[in-house]
Amino acid sequence: MPPKIPSVLFKNGYPVPVLGLGTWNSPPGQVAQAVKDAIDVGYRHIDCAHVYENEHEVGAGIAAKIAQGTVKREDLFVTSKLWNTYHLPDLVRGALQVTLRNLNLNYLDLYLIHWPVAYREGDVLFPLRPDGKRVHFSDVDYVDTWPAMERLVDAGLVRNVGLSNFNVNQVQRVLNVARIGPATNQLECHPYLHQKELTEYCREQGVSVTAYSPLGSPARPWVKQDDPILMDDPVVGQLAKKHSKSAAQILIRYQLQLGHLVIPKSVTRGRIASNADVFGFELDADDLPLLASLERKGRICPESFSFGHPHHPFEEEFRKGRR
Repeated sequence: MPPKIPSVLFKNGYPVPVLGLGTWNSPPGQVAQAVKDAIDVGYRHIDCAHVYENEHEVGAGIAAKIAQGTVKREDLFVTSKLWNTYHLPDLVRGALQVTLRNLNLNYLDLYLIHWPVAYREGDVLFPLRPDGKRVHFSDVDYVDTWPAMERLVDAGLVRNVGLSNFNVNQVQRVLNVARIGPATNQLECHPYLHQKELTEYCREQGVSVTAYSPLGSPARPWVKQDDPILMDDPVVGQLAKKHSKSAAQILIRYQLQLGHLVIPKSVTRGRIASNADVFGFELDADDLPLLASLERKGRICPESFSFGHPHHPFEEEFRKGRR
């Protein structure tokens, strides 16, 4: 059994386990078992999203473990995310209720605006234009969506609200209008992409950072044959050998020591357990600069369907990196 996963407190005092199970890009038919395995080995934090199209499987896994008496609902921290086609304030509560039905839950511990970009309203997740490369946009501003998120807290349907993939200016715009401040900003974070300015800004504002794709997401659907593989990086391998740990454990531990929450994804019980076995060692002071030196602005989730949207958070930076 891995050590007990510790929790930290959001700014409002609500506890959140520092390590969670990610469910993005998990193969259909394997997610429920992955959730059950994760709960069995000590996870209490599960990260979901409507757009992943597997929340019904997550819900089945959670329900099975509650029915067995392994956990109670209040033992779990469950996150989901508002998709881009539901930013219109009048649609926010209905979108959450779909997620709650799929998860078979009465409330969420955390609900995030998945991206600051709004798509044309409707049930098609990616309403593509005729060129098939970009989506139809909506002109809804996320600062108008935010009060609808806050009302979910007022209604007792959500314990915390937050952001995902918001840049510095966008976080500030939300803070400017917020009655209930965002608990976290969930970001792509790994040694090839630190987003240092953004993560430091969030910390200064009392907004925690949750790191997704901490292992570099080697199985992402759009991976190219010549893309660098973070877990095969010689520096990561060197540190894995030094600490007698796996590459994944080094990368997860790195995010934790940066002060981030972290949500690695796996559907393999052995890897799920191994990913949680990161609390019995620490990276040394001279290990951290080595991992920091791997920075290459290597964003692997640019949301390229949204290029051209006035609220795309990272398009300018992404395009500069490709010049």
